[in-house]
Amino acid sequence: MKKAGLLLPAFFLVFAGVAQDIAIIPEPVQLQKKSGVFTLTASTGIEVNTTDAAVQRVVQFFKNDVRQASGFALSELSGGNNVRSNVIRFELKKTADKQLGDEGYTLDVSPERVVISANKAAGLFYGVQTLYQLLPKEIAGKTVVEGVHWTIPAVSVTDYPRFAWRGLMFDVVRHFFTKEEVKRFIDDMVQYKYNLLHLHLTDDQGWRIEIKSLPKLTEVGAWRVEKYGRFGTFSPPTPDEPRTYGGFYTQDDIRELVQYAADRFVNILPEVDIPGHSLAAVASYPELSCTPGNYQVNSGEKFMEWGVGSAGFSALIDNTLCPANEKVYQFLDKVFTEVAQLFPFEYIHMGGDECAKNFWEKNAQIAALMKKEKLKDMHEVQSYFVKRVQKIISSKGKKMIGWDEILEGGLAPGAAVMSWRGAKGGIAAAKLGHEVVMSPNSHVYIDFMQGDIIMEPPVYNSLRLSKTYQFDPIPEGVNPQLIKGGQANLWTEQIYNMRHAQYMAWPRAFAVAECVWSPKEKKNWNDFIRRVEKHFERFDVAETKYAPSMYEPMFTINKNDKGQLLVELATEVEGLDIYYSFDNSFPDRFYPKYTAPLIVPKDASLLRVVTYRGKEQKGRIITMPVEEIKKRAAKKK
Repeated sequence: MKKAGLLLPAFFLVFAGVAQDIAIIPEPVQLQKKSGVFTLTASTGIEVNTTDAAVQRVVQFFKNDVRQASGFALSELSGGNNVRSNVIRFELKKTADKQLGDEGYTLDVSPERVVISANKAAGLFYGVQTLYQLLPKEIAGKTVVEGVHWTIPAVSVTDYPRFAWRGLMFDVVRHFFTKEEVKRFIDDMVQYKYNLLHLHLTDDQGWRIEIKSLPKLTEVGAWRVEKYGRFGTFSPPTPDEPRTYGGFYTQDDIRELVQYAADRFVNILPEVDIPGHSLAAVASYPELSCTPGNYQVNSGEKFMEWGVGSAGFSALIDNTLCPANEKVYQFLDKVFTEVAQLFPFEYIHMGGDECAKNFWEKNAQIAALMKKEKLKDMHEVQSYFVKRVQKIISSKGKKMIGWDEILEGGLAPGAAVMSWRGAKGGIAAAKLGHEVVMSPNSHVYIDFMQGDIIMEPPVYNSLRLSKTYQFDPIPEGVNPQLIKGGQANLWTEQIYNMRHAQYMAWPRAFAVAECVWSPKEKKNWNDFIRRVEKHFERFDVAETKYAPSMYEPMFTINKNDKGQLLVELATEVEGLDIYYSFDNSFPDRFYPKYTAPLIVPKDASLLRVVTYRGKEQKGRIITMPVEEIKKRAAKKK
């Protein structure tokens, strides 16, 4: 364990004994450690008590993964009565266990056999994910590893989810991710019992889904100029710069992804973000705008002013669909007709967030609409639009969900709300009797920086792993039956590739998985960190990237009564020592250890810090210029 046990309360260590090597994420509802181990060998047999196609698919996934890592080609045995030895048995319960529901399972491991039982195939699938986590970390590998003892500790597990909606949102617009990369994202998420992939498919920077009746959406809207640097600050593209960066999913691609996800018990929620965030659509069909002009897909150049006006933002370019234009609703009817046919999930997400209304405020068409429909303000204009969109989506046999701005001006009947601006919108929607998915940026926006800005690619805000782990989808005073579940969001303005997407998602997606699956009372931060560290080892084997930011110090800057700069350091993970230098060299564990707030020497130019657990370096060396320390101190005045 490399002293990871130091993170646990003493009473837990006494109780757990060797059980500390069991590191399952998300934490099961019940787990009892028993004596002995089951050893998986080349002669281990597979038993299945059903011919159900979905169960057979789960068994085949398991056999493929075992063969990939161990080389064992496990054979399926005929018959079987749960008394054979050296077998792994998959069984659907003959009498449904109401406690387990559709996604729960029981897992019983003894030295003689492994038995996974469930009401439905999905439960067996999640039981397999737990079984993988009981196997040695090498099971995560893509090639055969020699010399591994494939033992599974004897346990008895009863497990089922806290929430039915356990989602991750993947923004494939700001930067396009290929079909194969989306499949990899699905592969990673299902290991932690997520069952909902929210695909953000349209925005100002691209339109990523083929709509056959509207070909310009992908001929024009899917492409922009390639830029590198900090998104949102790029220079405007010049006419000679080629618009060849981007891409889209054909309808066959979408069908393939939907099936790939469904085979792994994941639903895909499509999002078409309107009426704001619509520059790619307007660039394709300019007649959809209230404001005549020549439009181009945004390539990352600034087109919004943030922190101004009563709404907190204002558009420099009109990036909205026009609520007063009947062509817009004809356009959306075509879009949602094809989207509804491609995605079997019961919901379609219509966005509705961050709609700049400053161009609407001076538009004659909008003024005429307000007079005709007796709309008092711009919120009611957007509400008029949302309600018409809801009718269109409903006519396709789907339910509508949108970001919490769709509450403004009055919520469409039957609409569900995804609350992102904290919990406030979700609370308001639930009190009105609407279903809610909690996705507050305060806890689950995993595109936010996860360590100090001096180390992380700069984004709007910071979100530490410990804060994410505090997420609870059910706010106080709300009917829990209206909270469908929770979701983490990975926006990709600053995420250019899959490796960086992985870095931003993990380990914070571990935390969200536990918040939406495990019983609230089972959450334990120190034990969670112990388990995260074991999963880092598995990710190393799988060559999946993750962020080590949880090991790195948090900086608090002050001044003492003499005006000297004081730097206070703390770690969110217990049991770490911090070492530092002011002499421009690179500290290790032989340097001074941090024990009290540091006074910055008068002529120092750099503070460098690093964390260790015993003799092992855990965090990266962080270099903090003294000029940055001075800036942070000045901001506190």
